[in-house]
Amino acid sequence: MSGQAAKADWNPGAYARYRDLRLRPGLDLLNAVGQMGVGDVIDLGCGNGALGEALRARAGGRPLVGVDASPAMLEKARQAHGYDNLQQADIREWHPRRAPGLIFSNAALHWVGNHEQLMPRLAGMLGKGGTLAVQMPHQNKAPSHRVWLSLVEELFPGRIEKMGTPGVMAPVKYEELLAPLGQLRLWETEYYQRLVAETGSHPVRRFTESTYARPVLEALEPDEKSELVRRYEDVMKAAYPVRADGSVLFPFRRLFFTLTV
Repeated sequence: MSGQAAKADWNPGAYARYRDLRLRPGLDLLNAVGQMGVGDVIDLGCGNGALGEALRARAGGRPLVGVDASPAMLEKARQAHGYDNLQQADIREWHPRRAPGLIFSNAALHWVGNHEQLMPRLAGMLGKGGTLAVQMPHQNKAPSHRVWLSLVEELFPGRIEKMGTPGVMAPVKYEELLAPLGQLRLWETEYYQRLVAETGSHPVRRFTESTYARPVLEALEPDEKSELVRRYEDVMKAAYPVRADGSVLFPFRRLFFTLTV
């Protein structure tokens, strides 16, 4: 899922803990793709290949190529046997072997910076009639994400800059950037996710620690990590209260666009 090589590889098991919740936005994005060109279908940031089967069903016989920076995730994708070809590459440096008919990226490009250059570059790779389809979490201002960074700054001042947390631009910026390039559809969806509490931990911590908070936790020493998690959980209990049945209702906002050239 990461667009670039990380200090430690992704943990496919931790990422898959909420597989269905992470899969749904990708399927919603795929359902919104109305047109693709004649070239390959690229799953950019394919991760463990969870969307490979659905992409193959929509590919109409086009070759399906998965691209990811994580060897562990690519091995899981390889075991699923859904792709014609898998490529290990940093998204910032990746280039297709021929013009794709669809570049599909679900929950990956927010890990890759410099979107002002990245998005037009990806659009420019498409063949005639091709589509760039993108979904990215747009949750950074919510307590689930913001509190990780605010607590780090409080507990360990000056450390945030080195942590490499993901981010996206304001929706209007993508509209201004991409609308001149083709037919753009841009929207947001807020998913109300029911997370089941786990013994000894708040479910929102479990949901975020394997994705958004991953570079934060990697950068800390074990005792620092323990203190941060303890403080984070205290805040989450107030921000996302655990209900009588042991569950939490967790709103999660995601940004989508399709661009057909």
